[in-house]
Amino acid sequence: MSGAGLGADQRSYLDSRHRPRITTSAPTGLNNPDCSTIFTELLSSGESTLKTTNRRSLLLLFLTLVVVMMGFGMVIPLLGFYVDHFGAGGWALGLLMSSYAVMQFIFSPIWGSLSDRYGRKPILALGILGNALAQLLFGMATQLWMLFAARILAGVLSSATLPTMVTYIGDVRSEDERGGSMGVLGAAMGIGMVIGPGLGGLLAAESLSTPFFLAAALSLAAFLLLLAFLPESLHPDQRKAGVLLRGPQWHEMGQALLGPLGAPLLLAGIMSFGLTNFEGVFSLYALQRYGYGPERVGFILMLIGLTSAVMQGGLTGILSRSVGEVWILRGSLLTSGLGFLAMTRAQRYTCLLYTSPSPRDLSTSRMPSSA
Repeated sequence: MSGAGLGADQRSYLDSRHRPRITTSAPTGLNNPDCSTIFTELLSSGESTLKTTNRRSLLLLFLTLVVVMMGFGMVIPLLGFYVDHFGAGGWALGLLMSSYAVMQFIFSPIWGSLSDRYGRKPILALGILGNALAQLLFGMATQLWMLFAARILAGVLSSATLPTMVTYIGDVRSEDERGGSMGVLGAAMGIGMVIGPGLGGLLAAESLSTPFFLAAALSLAAFLLLLAFLPESLHPDQRKAGVLLRGPQWHEMGQALLGPLGAPLLLAGIMSFGLTNFEGVFSLYALQRYGYGPERVGFILMLIGLTSAVMQGGLTGILSRSVGEVWILRGSLLTSGLGFLAMTRAQRYTCLLYTSPSPRDLSTSRMPSSA
């Protein structure tokens, strides 16, 4: 049939069949239900794909943080045995613990600035790879100075992990969703700190190096998964080319301590100081006083972490509604102090298990609310 024999309406209909129907905006002004349905489906499909990508990214961050914290947890019960093996004492153990913390304190804000300039993914990948390298070097150490080099390297590079994860979540999650996502990261830290000491102590029964080689392998696997599947969250147009590298913000910390949050922050710092002292020296204390090996020390620290997770996740909410947050803080600090004192008098393994304190179980979980 030729076009000359068609009416105007028929020719218009045939021409419209050859026109592209895909649009980038809503078909406003058209009374075409089929076109509106197609556009709605396209929007829903895009939103669903974005949500799926975000969930996958959050899962990768969760697994990565579990691996990092598990490696950190493996180190804690073994440091005292390493120090004793190389003929050093408590001074070396204290310096090993503090060197890692000092490097974290200095370099965490620097990595945050670099992630604003170069994107989240490369900085996060560097942190995971650096953690794998540090764990490998620690397992291969044959002299005391090599332990210090590995711990300092771990503090410098692995400090890129957590702050970059937090900013990544800020990029991909809405304001209403960030709280839940931060909770997921908190759960990952808890799981790693519960599994790490127990697994590290168990593996170290045969060789002190084995847990570190396992932690290095897991970190390398997390690094490869991150490179392959984690999308970049910071678009090149949003990056800050001229951003300055910023170290610790002394002025802001001073202002915070002098402000309304000063007392809770000071209390949290004192609690962290006590907890870090306990975790840092406990392996050497258990070795020299009780003759315990890594497996028993690891089990005790794993039990403390598990108790802390159960108390924070299950009991804190119930108690806060019944007795209030202030009494929870007072009671948990008092019982933790009594637990430390009782621990010095424990003579048997079972007594040590019962008296092992967990300063984090209730007090730290209520700190933000009480502030």
